[in-house]
Amino acid sequence: MRRYRFGRIAALIALGYLVSVAVLGAFALTTDRGDLLWGVVTRESDMGWFFGPDRDTFTVSWGLALVLILIGALQAWALWQVLRGRARGELTHRGRKVGLLRLALYLGVGCGLLGIVSTPLVFALEIYWLWSVTGIVSGFVQLAVVWLFFLVLRDIVSRRLRLFSLVVGSIACVSGIGQEIAGVFDMSFVAQILALARGYGYVWLAWFVSILIAQARDPRWSAATVRIGVIAQMAFILQPNGVVSFGDNGSLDILTVYTLLGAAGVFGLVWNARTAHELANPLPGSVPRQAPARSAARWWPLAAAAVALPLIPAAVNLAYGMYHWIGPRGAIEEFVRRYGGNGHALTWLALDVFVGVGGPALLILVAVLRRTRPLVRFTTRALTVAAAVGLVSALTATPRSGESGDFFYEGAQIYPEEMFTPGKDGEIFFGISPLWYSVALLGSALLLVLLYPAAPAPRVRRRVLPAVLATLVVLGFVPAADQARGLVTAAEDCGPRETWTGEPEEPDLTRDQRFVCSFRQGNLVKFAATAPDAVILGYAHWLCGIYTRNDPQEVARLQTTEGLERDDLTYPLAEICPSAGTVAKAAAAEQRREEQEWEDDAQRMCDATPRHRPLIEPAKVVRMKEPQWTDYGVVETYEPTEDGGDPHDDGLLEGAQGTGLVASTPGHLMIFTHPDFDLCVTLETYTHRPPVETKGWDHVVEVGYESPTGEIVLRDDMSGTEFPDLSLNGRAGHYRIRVHYDWFDWKGVHENGQRLLIMAFSGEGDKRVTYRKRPIR
Repeated sequence: MRRYRFGRIAALIALGYLVSVAVLGAFALTTDRGDLLWGVVTRESDMGWFFGPDRDTFTVSWGLALVLILIGALQAWALWQVLRGRARGELTHRGRKVGLLRLALYLGVGCGLLGIVSTPLVFALEIYWLWSVTGIVSGFVQLAVVWLFFLVLRDIVSRRLRLFSLVVGSIACVSGIGQEIAGVFDMSFVAQILALARGYGYVWLAWFVSILIAQARDPRWSAATVRIGVIAQMAFILQPNGVVSFGDNGSLDILTVYTLLGAAGVFGLVWNARTAHELANPLPGSVPRQAPARSAARWWPLAAAAVALPLIPAAVNLAYGMYHWIGPRGAIEEFVRRYGGNGHALTWLALDVFVGVGGPALLILVAVLRRTRPLVRFTTRALTVAAAVGLVSALTATPRSGESGDFFYEGAQIYPEEMFTPGKDGEIFFGISPLWYSVALLGSALLLVLLYPAAPAPRVRRRVLPAVLATLVVLGFVPAADQARGLVTAAEDCGPRETWTGEPEEPDLTRDQRFVCSFRQGNLVKFAATAPDAVILGYAHWLCGIYTRNDPQEVARLQTTEGLERDDLTYPLAEICPSAGTVAKAAAAEQRREEQEWEDDAQRMCDATPRHRPLIEPAKVVRMKEPQWTDYGVVETYEPTEDGGDPHDDGLLEGAQGTGLVASTPGHLMIFTHPDFDLCVTLETYTHRPPVETKGWDHVVEVGYESPTGEIVLRDDMSGTEFPDLSLNGRAGHYRIRVHYDWFDWKGVHENGQRLLIMAFSGEGDKRVTYRKRPIR
């Protein structure tokens, strides 16, 4: 109690409530005034629903009294959790966003407590509008919580998870607020549409689950808070949603159960309060979160069998035209359909169809591919639970006959009418027995357990010493090793070998040998040429352990003793170290993403550039669809001349660098651009001279060019860029080449771009004409 800011006050209030519940429990067992205990714990003042009209008092059984006292104890614990406040000590400053989130969470708790405390007053004064007002205010508070969580978790979880929680949380809150407002104005149709938008509460459940995932990854919240949140959502799932049909007999027992579940549903308030409390607690020591270990891949036929087993009964069922796993059979399905409400009934139907068409095979496939222990454990348990549900449904199912007319079933009407068509024998066929599904699902679960067993349980301390001593005694009788050096992959074994054909041949190396070669060639660690592969591999695995654990002390010691930085180990160890491989793959994926983003932005940039409209009709127009780039800012064409001169020795590059955009000699044409920005290129060939255009261009220059072969193909051999042929139908001779260049700004990744328009037409003369000089930037 001393550990918390209001611990003593909260303890007194919780203890007082618990004592009052215990006293009322004893009073209920000795008198006929069980209504007092019932009203205090369940907050239900109307006894007529449960124990008949015109009845204000009743006698409770010891069993019901015990359940009510236990629920009261749970409520007292919830009061303690809510009212105790944060841990003692100076308030940890976490920024304005965290403070606003704590305030919103506390307001949510206040709205919940107000709704609980005001229930008797609402019934007494018949001010039912107060619930609507509280619901609207609570909806806006929850909307604020959704947005503040999105901001507070910015550096903790991925952006996708945060965006998902923001979208589904906003939808749930806005729909809930709209429902309350529609209820105030008696717009039932609008309220039903908004209820569908909320998914009968499952959209809010999706938000809550995403926040629990984030809390599990955030050291600010304890594991107990996460577990309480999980229990809160399990209680939500157990509660009915939508419309509940009780049939003709009233089904008061199930209504009583649901009322008791509602009274025990205090975990949501506790989760809100603890989440706000712990946001102000001192931060725990940073513990690096390790990725879940993956089990080794096993013999693939068994894994394939585990995936295929659920598909066998599904295929048989589909052959009969049935796609349901259970259908309207068994006690579990009947309970959910009759007493679970429309929302749970639709959820059951979706699960029924998912299993019926072989959906579990997808879950098993993901578990087989990922092989992480939490995923395998979850999959195994889910398959086992589904197998148990199918077994219970098969054992409690009764044959359905259609001889008496149309088949009728109580509860939510979720099945199509054609499903109840009787067969030749008068019996309605709902598909193969769920037992076949149970056998298949259980078989898949057993195969997963066999393929990926759980790690051995931690050893008990008192057993460690005897085990160590026994091991040492046994080792004392083991003969010494022969000190064999083992396989040595030398540097000359790593390179290609010369063959009698003169072509190099890649060496046939194992996976370990390939790693040894790459590790030696990387020179991260110097090994002797005669060092065995086992030594290098053992050292690499030791480094992998340090890399994976990422313990600050180990990393610092590695830097001090070995002179190695942890980040320098990522790529050398990627082939044999899963954690380093994951980082390397993520970095490669990020690089590919950035490269693709760069290419996409360049494409958008060129697509957005204005298309040139020729003033006269050209003989040929090519607008290059994709952006082009050069290695060093030059595209040029080489054509052989009669003197057989080497174009690299004609001095055109050196002489033309000072003049700018374009230069030429017979058989050698060169155009200059910026090497660091993409080009948007258009080429036009004319039969005669086109009008001069300078508007919209920064630099326009025209030169003469003699084409000896009639093939004017500009290219950059270093980058692989090549433009289409500029010549007029392959005609050799004299041309005039007019180059238009524009440098423009772009609101994107590139920030700037280049536009190039090249015109070629027949014409004499080698004179260089500059129609527009390059502006001084």
